[in-house]
Amino acid sequence: MEQTIEAVHDLDMLHVTEYDGSWDGFEPGNSLDGTNEVADKLVTVRSLQSILGVSDEDAGPTRVVTDDAIEDQLETVRTEVNELDDRRDEVRDELRAVEDRINTMAPFVTLGIDLDLLRGYDSLSVVVGEGDSDEIEAVLADSDVETFELFTEDGVVAVFAQADGDALQDALVGATFSRLEIPEGDGDPTAYLEELEHEKQQLESKLSTVEDELNELRLDHAGFLLAAEEKLAIEAQKGEAPLTFATTENAFIAEGWIPNDRFEAFERALSGAVGDTVDIDRIEIAEYDSEGHAESHEEVEREGGNGGEPVGSSVDAPEPESERQPQETVADGGVITMGDDAPPVIQDNPKGVKPFEDLVEVVNRPKYGEFDPTVAFFLTFPAFFGFMIGDVGYGLLYLALGYGLYSAVDSDVLKSLGGVGMWAGGFTMLFGLLYGEIFGLHTISNVVWPALGFEGAPFHKGLQPAYGEYAIGWLTLSLLAGMLHLAVGWTFDFIENLNHGLWDAVTESGSWLLMLFGLWAWVFSGAAGSAPDFLYTAEEGIFAGNPFPLGFAGLPAIDLFSVGGFPISAWLLVFFAGLVLLALADPIEVVEFLNVFVNVLSYTRLAAVLLAKAGMAFVVNLLFFGVFVTDDGAWHFGISHAPSYYLEEGVYHGHEVTEVMFGGLMHSGIAGLVGGLLVLVLGHLLVLVLGITSAGLQGVRLEYVEFFGKFFEGGGKRYNPFGYERTYTTDD
Repeated sequence: MEQTIEAVHDLDMLHVTEYDGSWDGFEPGNSLDGTNEVADKLVTVRSLQSILGVSDEDAGPTRVVTDDAIEDQLETVRTEVNELDDRRDEVRDELRAVEDRINTMAPFVTLGIDLDLLRGYDSLSVVVGEGDSDEIEAVLADSDVETFELFTEDGVVAVFAQADGDALQDALVGATFSRLEIPEGDGDPTAYLEELEHEKQQLESKLSTVEDELNELRLDHAGFLLAAEEKLAIEAQKGEAPLTFATTENAFIAEGWIPNDRFEAFERALSGAVGDTVDIDRIEIAEYDSEGHAESHEEVEREGGNGGEPVGSSVDAPEPESERQPQETVADGGVITMGDDAPPVIQDNPKGVKPFEDLVEVVNRPKYGEFDPTVAFFLTFPAFFGFMIGDVGYGLLYLALGYGLYSAVDSDVLKSLGGVGMWAGGFTMLFGLLYGEIFGLHTISNVVWPALGFEGAPFHKGLQPAYGEYAIGWLTLSLLAGMLHLAVGWTFDFIENLNHGLWDAVTESGSWLLMLFGLWAWVFSGAAGSAPDFLYTAEEGIFAGNPFPLGFAGLPAIDLFSVGGFPISAWLLVFFAGLVLLALADPIEVVEFLNVFVNVLSYTRLAAVLLAKAGMAFVVNLLFFGVFVTDDGAWHFGISHAPSYYLEEGVYHGHEVTEVMFGGLMHSGIAGLVGGLLVLVLGHLLVLVLGITSAGLQGVRLEYVEFFGKFFEGGGKRYNPFGYERTYTTDD
């Protein structure tokens, strides 16, 4: 067993399946001898690393670590570190106590009365606290305390009274008074405070010395501790391996998954290391669907002629086929597995797409045989985000923030978020160029595009009255994007369901596609005046109601007959055909038939966020630069001159200036300029942050809720082969 474990561990190929105890005559194995001692040492090493603050940067060169070195050096390091750590804890406790006494002493320094004068009287009671002296005096005057005197300084009050201590305390209940404990010590509180400050400095010096000594130990032993942890972790991993095996008195069975293209290398290496005492049995080469059922399989001849129906599954990537190693074969020719038939999954996405895998895993890891939505996520989410923000300036900042996160942190998840941020920033810049905006200003539209021979930016966000038709255009295109996105999701589901048969695919997935296209083709055919005009107008020009000159004459209505005066379109029949197919597949799902309508409407949030963020950026710039309006309905920022200047001039680029919307803080004096700069910077930072929380979250919601829900279930396990990738140690 130990030879086999060593060989399999070195190969780092086999994803081991844990035995579930279901076989008669087989029991789960026991840890190898010495595993508990190894685990104890591993706990010790990790504790020492935590105390010393050891990090990967402290590793140094790789090294060979022997058992004798761990046995001898670990005990020495443990003794030194624990002694220093105990000393550090003691000094810290003393330092905290002194700091508490210093904080307690501060009010008494303010009061300025010697500490020995605040205690030790036979006939006087003394209380010290913080409160309103006038209120305290009034309360005492109305109480049973006949003789008292107050000493006060900056809200600290000392009350001397010829009364019982409890009676004095009861009398002060009605006043705003917070009692303070009189500290130990005699004489001037200022001198006593100086002694405490000096004691604090001494303790801080001691603490610094201890921490310096611990730091020296870290520098001396960090490489050893990291290497020892790795060696012990490997030994613990090997020692606990039999817990996953099925064992008898004289034999054991290990089962697991391995990529098919690596089987021959696995078999050759393991046989060479262990010899004929281990039987390596390949049961089946197969492909599996998302439910874990075999789509196709190739039975493998096994010694002894055992046939039967193989059972098992496969690793997803890098090859679509894989095998299970080895399995228990029974007399009747069947195969009994260890209980967990779900194959592990390797996601094999291109490097640029990798950051999006973590966002997919927020929902779940794909199951084997299931479409991995990572690439689709990569193709759509940055585009959605960029469309909603669409600004070169914000895009540059998102790109820089993403790069900073990707390059500066060690966490794989944060690195992935940084990668997603870079992609989102790039698409934000791309759409910003198309909209001609940088931080909400139209500089690119007014300067860059004309310099390239164009009249202005190709598109507009639709916030200004002059370009109002674009707002309707973006809303409509958001619907079209939603239709396409959902259609792709249901198409993925259709392909997956083909594994169960064409009829299942048509009724369970094709039904939704028919309903989707039938309903929205009816909408866009102009039924009841529902279609947007710009889709059906070949004329160019914004004021013709056509921001996008598609030259599209629209879908025909194809009305077949009327029911109660309501025309029934052929498109509606397509919708109802899909509804019937859905009812044949699962009548319960019929109650959700309106999903084809409301899910598509959900994508209008793309245009809504686009207009909202454009409006916020516009308001920030309006407050700083000011805005004037021309007779063509366009708004212009007062960047080079105050808006009032253009109103006096009367004409701007051939158009009459009709009004000043706001004069702008920039043009209202020094105080206005300073306040305006604050508004400008904080305002754009707010838009930047809200871009993440609105555009980012809305885009993710469309992916998770609308898109993934059509085909993605998840629940896969990561392919985690039995082995260890060495970082700090070497066998050479």
